[in-house]
Amino acid sequence: MKKGRSHALRIGRYSQSGQIYYLIFTTQKREPIFSNPLAARQAVLALRQLSPSADTIAFVVMPDHIHWLMHLKDSYSLSETVKLFKKLCTRALKQSIWQTGFYDHAVRSEESIIDIARYIVMNPVRAGLCRSVRNYPWWDCIYL
Repeated sequence: MKKGRSHALRIGRYSQSGQIYYLIFTTQKREPIFSNPLAARQAVLALRQLSPSADTIAFVVMPDHIHWLMHLKDSYSLSETVKLFKKLCTRALKQSIWQTGFYDHAVRSEESIIDIARYIVMNPVRAGLCRSVRNYPWWDCIYL
């Protein structure tokens, strides 16, 4: 039985409450679901509903994926938090939209959280979706 790439993403994954994580979720077949403003808004609302399990530092909703920098609380594990987010989006949009698995990076103490947050919110500019992040509606950052 051949294992997909999502299995490789789980190898070595460790969930630690109090840890800051940088996550990326991708839509199935990289479909630009979030080009639709109503879908993008639902994703933002779902992220905000996760406050019992994670504190959001920064996020951006791109047409076919989401970048999220968050501080994991002790209510849920990392996988449970992601599963809940995907479930909230799926329920709100009334369709299954997510690729299996997700990318995660535990932010080390020597890494600059502010630099990672800036990288996240500048994604729409680098992708050519806007000239300034001020013109892109689907992001937030506690530092900006």
